[in-house]
Amino acid sequence: MIETKKIAGLAVATLLTVLNSANAQDDILVLDDDVPFNGDFTFDDDLFSSAFDEGSSANSSSWLDDFTVKISQQFSGQINTHGIEIAPGITLPREAELETNRLGANIRYQNAFAPGWFLQASAQIRIYLHDDYQFRAEGDSIDIESRGNEFFLQRSFNQHSIKLGRQTVVWGETSGNSVLDVINTTEFRDFNIIDIEDARLNQWMLVWDYFGEDSNFSSFVNLYPEFNPAAVRGSPFFFEPEFNLTDYERGSSMLIEAGTQWRKSFQGSDISIMAAYLYENQLRHEDPASLMGDAVAETNDFFLLGFSANRAIGKLLLNFDLAYSHDVLADSFSFPGTASLANPVNLKKDQIGTSFGFEYAISNEQSVSLGMQAQMLLDEDEGLLPGQSLINDGVFGSWLVRYSNTLMNSDLVISSTLQGDLAANSLLALLGADYTINDNWAIGGQIISITSNEESPLLFFAEDVRLSATLTYSF
Repeated sequence: MIETKKIAGLAVATLLTVLNSANAQDDILVLDDDVPFNGDFTFDDDLFSSAFDEGSSANSSSWLDDFTVKISQQFSGQINTHGIEIAPGITLPREAELETNRLGANIRYQNAFAPGWFLQASAQIRIYLHDDYQFRAEGDSIDIESRGNEFFLQRSFNQHSIKLGRQTVVWGETSGNSVLDVINTTEFRDFNIIDIEDARLNQWMLVWDYFGEDSNFSSFVNLYPEFNPAAVRGSPFFFEPEFNLTDYERGSSMLIEAGTQWRKSFQGSDISIMAAYLYENQLRHEDPASLMGDAVAETNDFFLLGFSANRAIGKLLLNFDLAYSHDVLADSFSFPGTASLANPVNLKKDQIGTSFGFEYAISNEQSVSLGMQAQMLLDEDEGLLPGQSLINDGVFGSWLVRYSNTLMNSDLVISSTLQGDLAANSLLALLGADYTINDNWAIGGQIISITSNEESPLLFFAEDVRLSATLTYSF
Protein backbone atom coordinates (compact mmCIF):
# COMPACT_ATOMS: atom_id res chain seq x y z
CA MET A 1 0.00 0.00 0.00
CA ILE A 2 1.29 3.45 -0.77
CA GLU A 3 1.95 5.73 2.19
CA THR A 4 -0.95 8.12 1.46
CA LYS A 5 -3.44 5.28 1.57
CA LYS A 6 -1.95 4.03 4.82
CA ILE A 7 -2.37 7.49 6.33
CA ALA A 8 -5.92 7.67 5.00
CA GLY A 9 -6.73 4.28 6.44
CA LEU A 10 -5.28 5.32 9.78
CA ALA A 11 -7.40 8.45 9.67
CA VAL A 12 -10.50 6.34 9.30
CA ALA A 13 -9.41 4.01 12.09
CA THR A 14 -8.85 6.91 14.46
CA LEU A 15 -12.09 8.61 13.46
CA LEU A 16 -14.06 5.43 14.02
CA THR A 17 -12.44 5.08 17.42
CA VAL A 18 -13.59 8.60 18.21
CA LEU A 19 -17.05 8.09 16.74
CA ASN A 20 -17.80 4.72 18.31
CA SER A 21 -19.24 6.20 21.46
CA ALA A 22 -21.07 9.34 20.37
CA ASN A 23 -24.88 9.40 20.55
CA ALA A 24 -26.57 9.03 17.16
CA GLN A 25 -29.80 8.25 15.41
CA ASP A 26 -30.47 4.54 14.93
CA ASP A 27 -29.56 3.43 11.44
CA ILE A 28 -29.13 -0.24 12.22
CA LEU A 29 -31.51 -1.74 14.71
CA VAL A 30 -29.45 -3.73 17.20
CA LEU A 31 -31.25 -5.14 20.17
CA ASP A 32 -29.88 -5.66 23.67
CA ASP A 33 -28.04 -8.89 24.29
CA ASP A 34 -29.97 -9.63 27.47
CA VAL A 35 -33.67 -10.23 26.85
CA PRO A 36 -35.70 -10.31 30.06
CA PHE A 37 -38.39 -12.93 30.42
CA ASN A 38 -40.80 -12.78 33.33
CA GLY A 39 -42.87 -15.86 32.59
CA ASP A 40 -43.01 -19.32 34.13
CA PHE A 41 -39.64 -21.06 33.97
CA THR A 42 -41.03 -24.57 34.69
CA PHE A 43 -40.92 -27.27 32.03
CA ASP A 44 -44.48 -28.46 31.52
CA ASP A 45 -45.40 -31.91 30.26
CA ASP A 46 -47.06 -30.15 27.33
CA LEU A 47 -43.99 -28.53 25.76
CA PHE A 48 -45.76 -25.48 24.36
CA SER A 49 -48.81 -25.60 26.67
CA SER A 50 -51.82 -24.20 24.79
CA ALA A 51 -49.90 -21.51 22.95
CA PHE A 52 -51.20 -22.58 19.54
CA ASP A 53 -54.74 -23.53 20.55
CA GLU A 54 -57.44 -21.41 18.97
CA GLY A 55 -59.19 -19.20 21.48
CA SER A 56 -56.45 -19.59 24.11
CA SER A 57 -55.42 -16.60 26.20
CA ALA A 58 -52.04 -16.59 24.46
CA ASN A 59 -53.86 -15.92 21.18
CA SER A 60 -56.52 -13.58 22.56
CA SER A 61 -54.80 -10.62 20.87
CA SER A 62 -53.62 -10.29 17.30
CA TRP A 63 -50.21 -11.76 16.47
CA LEU A 64 -49.48 -8.43 14.79
CA ASP A 65 -49.25 -6.87 18.25
CA ASP A 66 -45.86 -8.55 18.63
CA PHE A 67 -44.38 -6.41 15.83
CA THR A 68 -42.79 -2.99 16.24
CA VAL A 69 -42.16 -1.02 13.06
CA LYS A 70 -40.14 2.18 12.75
CA ILE A 71 -40.08 4.11 9.47
CA SER A 72 -37.59 6.95 9.16
CA GLN A 73 -36.50 9.55 6.63
CA GLN A 74 -32.99 10.84 7.12
CA PHE A 75 -30.90 13.66 5.68
CA SER A 76 -27.30 14.49 6.58
CA GLY A 77 -24.27 16.13 5.12
CA GLN A 78 -21.07 18.10 5.50
CA ILE A 79 -22.00 21.80 5.56
CA ASN A 80 -18.62 23.52 5.85
CA THR A 81 -16.74 24.11 2.60
CA HIS A 82 -13.03 24.37 3.31
CA GLY A 83 -9.63 22.98 2.42
CA ILE A 84 -7.21 20.87 4.44
CA GLU A 85 -3.45 21.07 3.91
CA ILE A 86 -2.42 17.45 4.36
CA ALA A 87 1.16 18.08 3.23
CA PRO A 88 3.21 21.09 2.15
CA GLY A 89 1.65 22.30 -1.08
CA ILE A 90 -1.08 19.61 -1.06
CA THR A 91 -4.60 20.75 -0.11
CA LEU A 92 -7.54 18.40 0.21
CA PRO A 93 -10.81 20.15 -0.74
CA ARG A 94 -13.81 19.54 1.51
CA GLU A 95 -17.00 20.57 -0.23
CA ALA A 96 -20.34 21.08 1.47
CA GLU A 97 -22.65 18.36 0.17
CA LEU A 98 -25.57 16.14 1.02
CA GLU A 99 -24.25 12.70 1.94
CA THR A 100 -27.33 10.72 2.99
CA ASN A 101 -30.93 10.88 1.80
CA ARG A 102 -32.59 7.61 2.69
CA LEU A 103 -35.90 6.10 3.65
CA GLY A 104 -35.68 3.18 6.06
CA ALA A 105 -37.81 0.71 7.95
CA ASN A 106 -36.75 -1.24 11.03
CA ILE A 107 -38.96 -4.19 12.00
CA ARG A 108 -38.79 -5.93 15.36
CA TYR A 109 -40.70 -8.99 16.54
CA GLN A 110 -40.87 -10.31 20.11
CA ASN A 111 -43.14 -13.10 21.31
CA ALA A 112 -43.17 -15.04 24.58
CA PHE A 113 -45.33 -17.61 22.83
CA ALA A 114 -45.37 -20.22 25.62
CA PRO A 115 -44.20 -20.58 29.22
CA GLY A 116 -40.41 -20.59 29.16
CA TRP A 117 -40.19 -19.85 25.42
CA PHE A 118 -39.27 -16.59 23.73
CA LEU A 119 -38.71 -15.61 20.08
CA GLN A 120 -37.05 -12.40 18.93
CA ALA A 121 -36.22 -11.14 15.44
CA SER A 122 -35.39 -7.88 13.72
CA ALA A 123 -34.72 -6.74 10.17
CA GLN A 124 -34.14 -3.56 8.22
CA ILE A 125 -34.83 -2.15 4.78
CA ARG A 126 -33.08 0.90 3.31
CA ILE A 127 -33.99 2.86 0.17
CA TYR A 128 -31.17 5.16 -0.94
CA LEU A 129 -32.64 8.20 -2.69
CA HIS A 130 -31.32 11.05 -4.82
CA ASP A 131 -27.93 12.47 -3.73
CA ASP A 132 -27.31 9.76 -1.14
CA TYR A 133 -23.75 8.49 -1.54
CA GLN A 134 -25.13 5.00 -2.19
CA PHE A 135 -27.34 6.50 -4.93
CA ARG A 136 -24.27 8.01 -6.59
CA ALA A 137 -22.25 4.80 -6.16
CA GLU A 138 -24.98 2.90 -8.04
CA GLY A 139 -24.70 5.19 -11.06
CA ASP A 140 -27.33 7.73 -9.99
CA SER A 141 -30.05 5.15 -9.47
CA ILE A 142 -32.18 4.29 -6.46
CA ASP A 143 -30.77 1.38 -4.48
CA ILE A 144 -32.73 -0.87 -2.11
CA GLU A 145 -31.04 -2.93 0.56
CA SER A 146 -32.46 -5.34 3.16
CA ARG A 147 -30.85 -7.36 5.92
CA GLY A 148 -31.87 -9.57 8.81
CA ASN A 149 -30.34 -8.56 12.11
CA GLU A 150 -31.38 -10.55 15.16
CA PHE A 151 -33.16 -13.90 15.10
CA PHE A 152 -33.02 -16.24 18.07
CA LEU A 153 -35.14 -18.66 20.08
CA GLN A 154 -34.78 -18.72 23.85
CA ARG A 155 -35.76 -21.54 26.21
CA SER A 156 -35.71 -20.81 29.97
CA PHE A 157 -36.27 -23.42 32.65
CA ASN A 158 -35.29 -23.74 36.30
CA GLN A 159 -31.97 -21.88 36.60
CA HIS A 160 -31.00 -22.22 32.94
CA SER A 161 -31.51 -20.23 29.76
CA ILE A 162 -30.50 -21.35 26.26
CA LYS A 163 -30.55 -19.05 23.23
CA LEU A 164 -29.88 -20.23 19.67
CA GLY A 165 -29.68 -17.93 16.67
CA ARG A 166 -28.34 -14.54 15.62
CA GLN A 167 -27.57 -12.47 18.72
CA THR A 168 -25.00 -10.34 20.52
CA VAL A 169 -22.74 -11.05 23.50
CA VAL A 170 -21.51 -8.05 25.52
CA TRP A 171 -18.95 -8.50 28.30
CA GLY A 172 -17.61 -5.00 29.03
CA GLU A 173 -18.83 -2.70 31.79
CA THR A 174 -17.60 0.58 30.30
CA SER A 175 -20.43 1.69 28.02
CA GLY A 176 -19.38 2.33 24.44
CA ASN A 177 -15.64 2.23 25.10
CA SER A 178 -14.77 -1.18 26.53
CA VAL A 179 -11.66 -3.17 25.65
CA LEU A 180 -13.75 -6.33 26.19
CA ASP A 181 -16.33 -5.43 23.55
CA VAL A 182 -14.63 -7.48 20.79
CA ILE A 183 -16.92 -10.49 20.38
CA ASN A 184 -19.49 -9.27 17.86
CA THR A 185 -18.47 -7.57 14.65
CA THR A 186 -19.40 -3.96 13.90
CA GLU A 187 -20.24 -1.88 10.86
CA PHE A 188 -19.79 1.86 10.39
CA ARG A 189 -20.96 3.21 7.06
CA ASP A 190 -21.29 6.92 7.68
CA PHE A 191 -21.72 9.59 10.31
CA ASN A 192 -25.28 8.45 11.10
CA ILE A 193 -24.16 5.23 12.82
CA ILE A 194 -21.63 6.37 15.37
CA ASP A 195 -22.73 4.63 18.54
CA ILE A 196 -21.03 1.29 19.11
CA GLU A 197 -24.26 -0.05 20.64
CA ASP A 198 -26.05 0.68 17.34
CA ALA A 199 -23.30 -0.69 15.11
CA ARG A 200 -22.99 -4.22 16.50
CA LEU A 201 -23.82 -6.99 14.06
CA ASN A 202 -25.41 -10.19 15.27
CA GLN A 203 -23.84 -13.59 14.64
CA TRP A 204 -25.04 -17.19 14.76
CA MET A 205 -24.44 -18.31 18.34
CA LEU A 206 -25.49 -20.80 20.96
CA VAL A 207 -25.58 -19.12 24.38
CA TRP A 208 -26.14 -20.89 27.69
CA ASP A 209 -26.74 -18.96 30.93
CA TYR A 210 -26.86 -20.46 34.39
CA PHE A 211 -28.24 -18.40 37.27
CA GLY A 212 -26.93 -19.72 40.58
CA GLU A 213 -27.67 -18.61 44.09
CA ASP A 214 -24.35 -16.84 44.55
CA SER A 215 -23.00 -16.45 41.02
CA ASN A 216 -23.87 -16.82 37.34
CA PHE A 217 -22.19 -18.49 34.38
CA SER A 218 -22.60 -17.58 30.72
CA SER A 219 -21.00 -19.45 27.82
CA PHE A 220 -21.25 -19.03 24.07
CA VAL A 221 -20.22 -20.84 20.92
CA ASN A 222 -20.08 -18.81 17.72
CA LEU A 223 -21.09 -21.26 15.04
CA TYR A 224 -20.16 -19.06 12.07
CA PRO A 225 -17.65 -16.30 12.92
CA GLU A 226 -17.94 -13.29 10.65
CA PHE A 227 -15.74 -10.23 10.15
CA ASN A 228 -16.14 -6.48 10.02
CA PRO A 229 -17.43 -5.46 6.59
CA ALA A 230 -15.39 -2.82 4.82
CA ALA A 231 -16.91 0.61 4.28
CA VAL A 232 -19.07 0.75 1.16
CA ARG A 233 -17.91 2.71 -1.83
CA GLY A 234 -18.88 6.36 -1.67
CA SER A 235 -19.22 6.59 2.11
CA PRO A 236 -17.12 9.14 4.05
CA PHE A 237 -15.14 6.24 5.53
CA PHE A 238 -14.22 4.70 2.18
CA PHE A 239 -10.69 5.03 0.82
CA GLU A 240 -9.80 3.45 -2.49
CA PRO A 241 -7.49 0.49 -1.77
CA GLU A 242 -4.66 -0.47 -4.09
CA PHE A 243 -6.27 -3.90 -4.61
CA ASN A 244 -9.93 -4.86 -4.34
CA LEU A 245 -10.79 -6.09 -0.84
CA THR A 246 -12.57 -9.43 -0.73
CA ASP A 247 -14.28 -11.48 1.96
CA TYR A 248 -12.52 -14.40 3.60
CA GLU A 249 -12.62 -17.58 1.52
CA ARG A 250 -13.56 -20.27 4.04
CA GLY A 251 -13.18 -23.24 1.72
CA SER A 252 -13.17 -26.47 3.72
CA SER A 253 -11.84 -24.83 6.90
CA MET A 254 -14.18 -24.62 9.86
CA LEU A 255 -14.03 -21.52 12.04
CA ILE A 256 -15.48 -21.49 15.53
CA GLU A 257 -15.31 -19.17 18.53
CA ALA A 258 -16.10 -19.99 22.15
CA GLY A 259 -16.01 -18.23 25.50
CA THR A 260 -17.28 -18.36 29.06
CA GLN A 261 -17.90 -15.81 31.79
CA TRP A 262 -18.30 -16.17 35.55
CA ARG A 263 -20.12 -13.32 37.29
CA LYS A 264 -20.68 -12.75 41.00
CA SER A 265 -22.77 -10.02 42.59
CA PHE A 266 -22.20 -8.36 45.92
CA GLN A 267 -24.11 -5.59 47.61
CA GLY A 268 -23.57 -2.61 45.34
CA SER A 269 -21.06 -4.24 43.00
CA ASP A 270 -20.39 -7.01 40.47
CA ILE A 271 -17.24 -8.73 39.29
CA SER A 272 -16.69 -10.92 36.24
CA ILE A 273 -13.90 -13.15 34.94
CA MET A 274 -13.98 -14.33 31.36
CA ALA A 275 -11.94 -16.26 28.80
CA ALA A 276 -12.47 -16.80 25.09
CA TYR A 277 -10.92 -18.16 21.91
CA LEU A 278 -11.70 -15.65 19.15
CA TYR A 279 -10.82 -14.45 15.69
CA GLU A 280 -9.92 -10.82 15.24
CA ASN A 281 -12.95 -9.02 13.84
CA GLN A 282 -10.84 -7.16 11.32
CA LEU A 283 -9.49 -9.18 8.41
CA ARG A 284 -5.91 -8.68 7.31
CA HIS A 285 -5.62 -8.15 3.56
CA GLU A 286 -2.37 -9.04 1.81
CA ASP A 287 -1.37 -7.94 -1.67
CA PRO A 288 -1.76 -10.67 -4.30
CA ALA A 289 1.46 -12.48 -5.12
CA SER A 290 1.25 -11.43 -8.78
CA LEU A 291 0.42 -7.82 -7.80
CA MET A 292 -2.70 -8.20 -9.96
CA GLY A 293 -6.28 -9.04 -9.03
CA ASP A 294 -7.88 -9.04 -5.59
CA ALA A 295 -6.23 -8.71 -2.21
CA VAL A 296 -6.08 -11.91 -0.16
CA ALA A 297 -8.04 -11.87 3.12
CA GLU A 298 -6.41 -13.61 6.08
CA THR A 299 -7.78 -14.35 9.56
CA ASN A 300 -6.01 -14.32 12.91
CA ASP A 301 -7.10 -16.28 15.98
CA PHE A 302 -6.18 -15.24 19.52
CA PHE A 303 -6.98 -15.88 23.18
CA LEU A 304 -8.67 -13.32 25.40
CA LEU A 305 -8.60 -13.19 29.20
CA GLY A 306 -10.64 -10.51 30.88
CA PHE A 307 -11.82 -9.06 34.16
CA SER A 308 -14.54 -6.49 34.78
CA ALA A 309 -16.08 -4.87 37.83
CA ASN A 310 -18.50 -2.15 38.82
CA ARG A 311 -19.30 -0.41 42.07
CA ALA A 312 -22.41 1.62 42.88
CA ILE A 313 -21.99 4.44 45.42
CA GLY A 314 -25.25 6.31 45.74
CA LYS A 315 -25.96 7.85 42.33
CA LEU A 316 -22.46 7.06 41.12
CA LEU A 317 -21.55 3.88 39.22
CA LEU A 318 -17.86 3.09 38.73
CA ASN A 319 -16.81 0.78 35.87
CA PHE A 320 -13.58 -1.08 35.17
CA ASP A 321 -12.51 -3.50 32.40
CA LEU A 322 -9.20 -5.29 31.87
CA ALA A 323 -8.28 -7.36 28.81
CA TYR A 324 -5.21 -9.47 28.01
CA SER A 325 -5.02 -10.63 24.38
CA HIS A 326 -2.52 -13.30 23.34
CA ASP A 327 -1.22 -13.40 19.75
CA VAL A 328 -3.05 -10.44 18.22
CA LEU A 329 -1.63 -8.92 15.06
CA ALA A 330 0.48 -5.86 15.77
CA ASP A 331 -1.07 -2.73 14.27
CA SER A 332 -4.35 -4.50 13.56
CA PHE A 333 -7.38 -2.22 13.66
CA SER A 334 -10.62 -3.46 15.20
CA PHE A 335 -12.81 -1.03 13.29
CA PRO A 336 -14.31 -1.47 9.82
CA GLY A 337 -13.27 0.66 6.91
CA THR A 338 -9.57 0.16 7.66
CA ALA A 339 -8.95 -3.20 6.02
CA SER A 340 -6.84 -1.47 3.34
CA LEU A 341 -4.17 -1.08 6.01
CA ALA A 342 -2.33 -4.37 5.58
CA ASN A 343 0.21 -4.90 8.32
CA PRO A 344 3.66 -4.75 6.71
CA VAL A 345 5.33 -6.18 9.82
CA ASN A 346 2.97 -9.17 10.26
CA LEU A 347 3.97 -9.82 13.86
CA LYS A 348 1.86 -11.47 16.52
CA LYS A 349 2.14 -9.90 19.93
CA ASP A 350 0.44 -9.86 23.29
CA GLN A 351 -1.60 -6.82 24.19
CA ILE A 352 -3.04 -5.48 27.42
CA GLY A 353 -5.79 -2.91 27.64
CA THR A 354 -8.01 -1.29 30.21
CA SER A 355 -11.10 0.88 30.20
CA PHE A 356 -12.56 2.63 33.20
CA GLY A 357 -14.92 5.45 34.05
CA PHE A 358 -18.11 6.37 35.81
CA GLU A 359 -21.78 7.08 35.25
CA TYR A 360 -23.46 9.65 37.51
CA ALA A 361 -27.19 10.33 37.79
CA ILE A 362 -27.36 14.05 38.53
CA SER A 363 -31.14 13.74 38.83
CA ASN A 364 -33.95 11.68 37.39
CA GLU A 365 -33.62 13.75 34.23
CA GLN A 366 -29.89 14.37 33.92
CA SER A 367 -26.91 12.04 33.71
CA VAL A 368 -23.23 12.33 32.87
CA SER A 369 -20.59 9.69 32.16
CA LEU A 370 -16.85 9.55 31.61
CA GLY A 371 -14.90 6.73 30.02
CA MET A 372 -11.26 6.19 29.14
CA GLN A 373 -9.62 3.40 27.16
CA ALA A 374 -5.89 2.67 26.98
CA GLN A 375 -4.04 -0.18 25.28
CA MET A 376 -0.44 -1.14 24.63
CA LEU A 377 1.50 -3.94 22.98
CA LEU A 378 3.86 -5.93 25.16
CA ASP A 379 7.47 -6.17 23.95
CA GLU A 380 6.53 -4.01 20.97
CA ASP A 381 10.08 -3.70 19.63
CA GLU A 382 10.79 -7.42 19.69
CA GLY A 383 10.95 -8.98 16.22
CA LEU A 384 11.12 -5.70 14.30
CA LEU A 385 13.60 -5.50 11.47
CA PRO A 386 15.92 -2.50 11.13
CA GLY A 387 13.91 0.46 9.86
CA GLN A 388 10.54 -1.08 10.71
CA SER A 389 8.17 0.58 13.15
CA LEU A 390 4.67 0.12 14.46
CA ILE A 391 1.93 2.70 14.08
CA ASN A 392 0.44 1.70 17.43
CA ASP A 393 3.47 2.21 19.63
CA GLY A 394 3.40 3.07 23.29
CA VAL A 395 0.04 3.68 24.97
CA PHE A 396 -2.85 4.52 22.66
CA GLY A 397 -6.55 5.01 23.29
CA SER A 398 -9.35 7.53 23.70
CA TRP A 399 -11.54 9.29 26.25
CA LEU A 400 -15.15 10.40 26.13
CA VAL A 401 -17.65 12.42 28.13
CA ARG A 402 -21.40 12.06 27.68
CA TYR A 403 -24.22 14.24 29.03
CA SER A 404 -27.98 13.73 28.70
CA ASN A 405 -30.90 15.86 29.86
CA THR A 406 -34.55 14.83 29.59
CA LEU A 407 -37.09 17.68 29.45
CA MET A 408 -40.79 18.32 28.87
CA ASN A 409 -42.07 15.14 30.54
CA SER A 410 -39.50 13.05 28.65
CA ASP A 411 -40.64 14.37 25.26
CA LEU A 412 -37.37 16.22 24.65
CA VAL A 413 -33.92 14.70 25.15
CA ILE A 414 -30.80 16.82 24.71
CA SER A 415 -27.45 15.04 24.61
CA SER A 416 -23.85 15.96 24.02
CA THR A 417 -20.58 14.09 23.61
CA LEU A 418 -16.95 15.14 23.74
CA GLN A 419 -14.25 12.70 22.76
CA GLY A 420 -10.59 12.82 21.90
CA ASP A 421 -7.44 10.72 21.81
CA LEU A 422 -5.09 10.31 24.75
CA ALA A 423 -2.41 12.37 23.00
CA ALA A 424 -4.77 15.40 22.92
CA ASN A 425 -4.33 15.83 19.16
CA SER A 426 -8.00 15.71 18.19
CA LEU A 427 -11.47 16.46 19.50
CA LEU A 428 -14.97 15.55 18.40
CA ALA A 429 -17.93 17.55 19.71
CA LEU A 430 -21.52 16.43 19.20
CA LEU A 431 -24.81 18.03 20.19
CA GLY A 432 -28.07 16.19 19.60
CA ALA A 433 -31.76 16.70 20.31
CA ASP A 434 -34.67 14.27 20.01
CA TYR A 435 -38.29 15.37 20.33
CA THR A 436 -41.27 13.03 20.64
CA ILE A 437 -44.23 14.69 18.95
CA ASN A 438 -46.78 12.02 19.94
CA ASP A 439 -47.00 8.26 20.36
CA ASN A 440 -46.13 7.73 16.70
CA TRP A 441 -44.06 10.65 15.48
CA ALA A 442 -40.60 11.82 16.55
CA ILE A 443 -37.96 14.12 15.13
CA GLY A 444 -34.27 14.36 15.88
CA GLY A 445 -31.17 16.20 14.81
CA GLN A 446 -27.49 16.50 15.59
CA ILE A 447 -24.48 18.60 14.76
CA ILE A 448 -20.92 17.27 14.78
CA SER A 449 -17.72 19.30 14.75
CA ILE A 450 -14.24 17.78 14.33
CA THR A 451 -10.97 19.52 15.09
CA SER A 452 -7.40 18.22 15.02
CA ASN A 453 -3.81 19.33 14.68
CA GLU A 454 -1.22 18.15 12.19
CA GLU A 455 -0.11 15.36 14.54
CA SER A 456 -3.45 13.56 14.27
CA PRO A 457 -4.70 11.41 11.37
CA LEU A 458 -8.03 13.19 11.95
CA LEU A 459 -6.45 16.01 10.00
CA PHE A 460 -8.30 14.54 6.99
CA PHE A 461 -11.58 15.56 8.67
CA ALA A 462 -10.40 18.70 10.44
CA GLU A 463 -12.86 21.61 10.48
CA ASP A 464 -15.68 19.39 9.22
CA VAL A 465 -19.12 20.43 10.45
CA ARG A 466 -21.88 17.89 9.87
CA LEU A 467 -25.61 18.32 10.29
CA SER A 468 -28.30 15.63 10.23
CA ALA A 469 -32.05 15.39 10.75
CA THR A 470 -34.35 12.36 11.05
CA LEU A 471 -38.13 12.10 11.00
CA THR A 472 -39.50 8.86 12.47
CA TYR A 473 -42.92 7.19 12.48
CA SER A 474 -43.36 4.19 14.79
CA PHE A 475 -46.25 1.82 15.33
